Amino acid sequence: MRAWIWAGVAAMAWAMGAQAAPPTAVAASTPQAKAAKPATTPRPAAPAAAPAKPVQGESPLLPPVDPEPAIRGYAVPIGGALKADNDEVWQRIVQLAGGKGARFVVFGTASEDPEASAKQVVDLLQRRGAVAEALPVAPKFLWVDLNKVVRDPSLIAKVKAAKGIFFTGGTQERIVDVLQPGGQSTPMLEAIWDVYRKGGVVAGTSAGAAIMSTVMFRDAPSVINVLKGRFADGKQVDRGLGFVGPHLFVDQHFLKRGRFGRMIPLMMAKGYKLGLGVDENTAAIIRGDEIEVIGDRGAMIIDLTEARSDSTLGAFNVQGARLSYLEHGDRYHMRARSTTPSAPKLRGEVHDAESPNFKPYYTDDVFHLDMLGDSTVSGAMSRLIDSVQKEVKGLAFDVLPRTNDPLAELGFLFRLYKGSDSMGWSTEEFGGEQFTVTNLLLDITPVRLPMPLYGGWSPPRPAAATAPSPTPPPASSPR
Repeated sequence: MRAWIWAGVAAMAWAMGAQAAPPTAVAASTPQAKAAKPATTPRPAAPAAAPAKPVQGESPLLPPVDPEPAIRGYAVPIGGALKADNDEVWQRIVQLAGGKGARFVVFGTASEDPEASAKQVVDLLQRRGAVAEALPVAPKFLWVDLNKVVRDPSLIAKVKAAKGIFFTGGTQERIVDVLQPGGQSTPMLEAIWDVYRKGGVVAGTSAGAAIMSTVMFRDAPSVINVLKGRFADGKQVDRGLGFVGPHLFVDQHFLKRGRFGRMIPLMMAKGYKLGLGVDENTAAIIRGDEIEVIGDRGAMIIDLTEARSDSTLGAFNVQGARLSYLEHGDRYHMRARSTTPSAPKLRGEVHDAESPNFKPYYTDDVFHLDMLGDSTVSGAMSRLIDSVQKEVKGLAFDVLPRTNDPLAELGFLFRLYKGSDSMGWSTEEFGGEQFTVTNLLLDITPVRLPMPLYGGWSPPRPAAATAPSPTPPPASSPR
C-alpha cells in the first residue's frame, strides 16, 4: 500500500540575515548510473561553515571549532521516542561499543525524573549484554553539588573506563549548562570526549541528540515562529556540545513535528550547509564522513550548498534547498553529497523521471494545507518521486495567532520539485512500501494569509421570483 500523508500548515518567517552560497554546477548524487544519462561525478565537498552570525540584534555565539581529526568514535543521535523493543538500535549501540560486556555510563541529566529515566536506559542496555551504570549528574538531584560532581575524580574515572555514553531525553539545555557552563568545558565533558576520541560511542535520544551539534535549539518556540524569525542567541538558540563537528546541524523528532521548517532558517542564519533531521524511534550512526540510518522510521538530509534567498522580500525565504529522505539501511556520504540506498532498495524499483523506463504510479496533483504536519514532507517526497507531476505545493501558517500579532497574516508557500538528478528507490520486501528519495528541491516563499481564515456560513440568497407580466385586457367593441 502506498503510504503518503495529506497535510499542510503554511509557515512563514521573518528575515534572517544570512545568505546561502550561490548556485554551482549540479552533479548526480546516486550510487548507480541513471538510465538514459551519462555518468556524472559526485557533487563537490561543501566549504567550511561560515562564522556564526547574530540573530535579530543578539550577541553572536562563539564560532564553532573543528574537532580533532583523530576522533575514531561513533556519534549516534536518536530522534526521540525510542521504544524498548527497538532491538536494532539498542543492539547496534552495544555492538559499536564492543559488544557483550561493553561498559556504558548513562546521564539522565536532561530529564524531569533523571533517576527513573537513567534506570530505564540502564536496564535496556543490560538486556542487550552491556554493563551499564547511571551517574548522578542532573539539576533535578537537589542533593547534588553540580560544580563538584562534574569534577569528582571517581565519577570521571567511571566515564573514562566506559566504551559508551548515553544521554536520555528531556531538556537539552540542562546537559549543556551542567557539562559546559558558560561555554567552558568541565573535566567530566573532557572525559566524555576522551572516550569518543578513542573509538567509543556517544549516543543520545531527543535532548541527547540535540546536543550533538555545535549550535542547537535551546528552548525553541513553535516551528512557525522560527520561520517568522522569532529566535535569538542565548535564548532559543545556544551552543551544543559539538560531537558531530562544526559543519553538520542535527535536530530530533524531525518528521513527526515538521522540524525541517525550523532547521532551514537556523542553518541559513548560522552558515550551516548540511543538516540531519532524525525522526522518532530512529537513529543515525555518524562516523567520519558517513551517516547510516537505522530503526523504525527515517531521517532527512538538508543540503543548502546551492541554496539562495532574496533579501528584498522582507521575510524568510529560500530557493533551491536540496532534500533527501533516507530510511533503514541507507547511507549518506557527507563530502560527496551522495546516497547509497540499502540493498533491498537497490533490488527494488527505481524512480527516475528522466529514464525512458519510468512508469510512475501517481498522476493527480496534490496540495497540502499543513506542510509542517506529521510526516507530511516525507510523504510528499515519496509520492512526488513516483508521480508524473513535477512538483507539489503546500502551506504553513499560524492557525491561532496572538492578538495584535503584527505577523499574524505571514505564511509560507512550500514548493517541492524535481531536479535533473532527483532519484528514488522503493521496496516492499518488509511488507509496506519503503522509499529512499534523493535530491528533491525546495523553495519557501512568504505569502499573505488573511485572518481570520474562515467565518460563519451564510447560505446563498435565492433569486427573487419574477412576477408574470400582466395580461392586457381584451379590446372593447365599438358601440
